[in-house]
Amino acid sequence: MQQDLITQARTWLAEDPDPETRDELAKLIDAEDLDALAARFAGTLQFGTAGLRGELGAGPMRMNRSVVIRAAAGLAAYLKAKGQTGTVVIGYDARYKSADFARDTAAVMTGAGLRAAVLPRPLPTPVLAYAIRHLGAVAGVEVTASHNPPRDNGYKVYLGDGSQIVPPADGEIADAIAAVGPLAGVDRPESGWEVLGDEVLDAYLVRTDAVLDAGSPRTAQVVYTAMHGVGTSVLTAAFARAGFPEPVLVAEQAEPDPAFPTVAFPNPEEPGAMDLAFATARRAHPDIVIANDPDADRCAVAVPDPSVDGGWRMLRGDEVGALLAAHLVARGATGVFAESIVSSSLLGRIAEKAGNGYEETLTGFKWIARVDGLRYGYEEALGYCVDPDGVRDKDGITAALLVAELASVLKEQGRTLLDLLDDLAVEHGLHATDQLSVRVEDLSVIADAMRRLREAPPTALAGLAVTSAEDLSEGTEQLPPTDGLRYHLEGARVIVRPSGTEPKLKCYLEVVVPVGSADELPAARAKGAELLAGIKRDLSAAAGI
Repeated sequence: MQQDLITQARTWLAEDPDPETRDELAKLIDAEDLDALAARFAGTLQFGTAGLRGELGAGPMRMNRSVVIRAAAGLAAYLKAKGQTGTVVIGYDARYKSADFARDTAAVMTGAGLRAAVLPRPLPTPVLAYAIRHLGAVAGVEVTASHNPPRDNGYKVYLGDGSQIVPPADGEIADAIAAVGPLAGVDRPESGWEVLGDEVLDAYLVRTDAVLDAGSPRTAQVVYTAMHGVGTSVLTAAFARAGFPEPVLVAEQAEPDPAFPTVAFPNPEEPGAMDLAFATARRAHPDIVIANDPDADRCAVAVPDPSVDGGWRMLRGDEVGALLAAHLVARGATGVFAESIVSSSLLGRIAEKAGNGYEETLTGFKWIARVDGLRYGYEEALGYCVDPDGVRDKDGITAALLVAELASVLKEQGRTLLDLLDDLAVEHGLHATDQLSVRVEDLSVIADAMRRLREAPPTALAGLAVTSAEDLSEGTEQLPPTDGLRYHLEGARVIVRPSGTEPKLKCYLEVVVPVGSADELPAARAKGAELLAGIKRDLSAAAGI
């Protein structure tokens, strides 16, 4: 087995086109570091509905140029087998190796006889999603690992409708990747693809006009952080175009930096990630704080709140999702409002009262974006689709514009986002949500927790009886199968699932507390917090995590 591992590594090394990963692998072979080699050659990164995502490094279990070239060759073969021989648009973020992976993809597409068009520089993922439809492309590729740690990168695939791939396309592309032979047989010319100018970005910015209501106030003062990602130039251009005051930038995080030096994880939801933004807000006194993740497809919002330490509070994704829905309803928006099953049920109540359609999907915008008649979609992980005719994916830039418009409307009324949340709680009941999220080094911990819950599902959590338990791996009338569990309780709901993009087990909790008047809100919030804490405690014990 030792010799087989060394032989496998040497075979990989012989065709690796990247000097950096060649050097890394050669040193491991020379040192006969079998543990490190086994970690890199224990299998292959699996291509699924999230495309590819993993740690940078040498070997088939890491993200590297060899893996990307094979993925591109498989995608090209899939497209040609489907008779799709037009343009493939390629975008990329500012992470380590992203530009290299984009260039390799362009070379493979060109060698396969497809037209490759590469965005001019690192740009937000929603610009790529927009470009696919704008250019009439047959597919798109975005090189990004979104909000993952600095050591990671990824490869996200879209088809010609501008939506991320779903089954069966993901499996068919994976099969085509597996059929790719030696890299020497993959034609990769040195030139022949097009590097686009700013025309597509300009068209995207023009399209952002569709998000806002003509004549709406544009007075909200915003502190903004790009979280060391690619959002700053596009968001500030969109705000200037719309006539909002120039955002105050969090200077330490405004420029792209693949090392993400000021944050442990470049995700606005992670503890500490917003500390610099809040410090800037305490100096600038804005109406709201807005943050994008590094590829700017997610949007986080924080508001002044004197009841919390530091005076600023991050809104939960479910809170922003409800606020945007209420704002669109107030503007007269019609159509289907959609969300993933892990998001708050409050959206359904807002849609129903407004006479709009409502639909739940599996987790991920690859599902939400495909809802027929979609007008607005969101999921709790800070993703919002506010202009589905322009971008059929989550878009942190247009979501930021809509949040700023709502804050401006409320400001003109002498009110805030928190006041509107209070109104929604009185109208529909307090929908309190929380998440139990466990990051692991050993993926077997997640498998063991799921097995334990399937074998011995809880009958009560926080004293609330479990009225139904569903194993979502079997599918439902409305949903295709997925690895997850859903529990309905008396006045609460819990969903447990492994993350599709990170080594995490995620448990999504919601309790609904009736509210008769605004005077009852403090007691309702206290009860909601108590129930959420109890559910989290009991669920953790039941799952053994």
